[in-house]
Amino acid sequence: MTSLISQKPVAGGEEAPRTRPSRRRRSPRRTAGRVVLYVVLALVTLLIVLPLVWIVLTSFKTDSDAIRNPFSAFPAPWSMDAYITLASGQQPIFRWFLNSLLAATLQTAIILVTASAAAYALARLEFWGKKIVFGAIIATLLVPPVIFLIPNYLIVQNLGWLDTIWAISIPGAASAFGVFFLRQFFIGLPVEIEEAARIDGAGDIRIFLQIVIPLARPALATLAVLSFLANWNDFLWPVYVLLSPENLTLQPGLAQLQGAYSTHFAIVMAGAVIASIPVLILFSIAQRHIVDSVASSGVKG
Repeated sequence: MTSLISQKPVAGGEEAPRTRPSRRRRSPRRTAGRVVLYVVLALVTLLIVLPLVWIVLTSFKTDSDAIRNPFSAFPAPWSMDAYITLASGQQPIFRWFLNSLLAATLQTAIILVTASAAAYALARLEFWGKKIVFGAIIATLLVPPVIFLIPNYLIVQNLGWLDTIWAISIPGAASAFGVFFLRQFFIGLPVEIEEAARIDGAGDIRIFLQIVIPLARPALATLAVLSFLANWNDFLWPVYVLLSPENLTLQPGLAQLQGAYSTHFAIVMAGAVIASIPVLILFSIAQRHIVDSVASSGVKG
């Protein structure tokens, strides 16, 4: 903290001039570093946003304008034909949208319930074989997901779930990553809070539901976003287990908009815009919780 330094009167009764508080000046090197950082961040942001802008602009073009040479970034003229075609019912895109939304929401809810319970048990409870169980869960993360394609298909077929919403919701609900992620977050929580509640007579279930879960809201929101996106963007598994065109989810359904010999790019891009809307809404709602989770969590073992 700077302060004014008063000088004693000099001979002759005159006072020496008071010095002004000094202000810190940023060094040229530090200023140049900030400028470079902002330029790099601006370029990265542009690379991320540019494909989305291109998709939106192309969705308002006509088929001939979308493949015009030389390429034009802006539609000439602006057209709503692609959205009108999708809304006309020639392709059940809104049925695909609802199927994807229901499947992703159902799977996310199951993951949050099962992963949080398993993660709390592995983080706080003591039982025989705890490290072995956790090691087995981590080992499944090292196996490529395509390895489970045939076993999961046989299970779904034997249960009679083919061509139903359960086929695209239940198999992926056993999230090893969710267990690992929440376990690391639970380990980082102060144990003293749970011990104080246990002294007051609370049991493990009450501590988990009324203390741990509210404190883990940022981590749960982050896991919910990741789980929702994983199911929403899944393409391979729905192709195998969904047989009827009206029961498809959005990703394999949009693939049907591409013909064998020609592709209506404006319609495909309009479908992509519709598919991106829930993702953007979800990120805008959960952004604060995701930042809090990243800032407060750490990997501990």
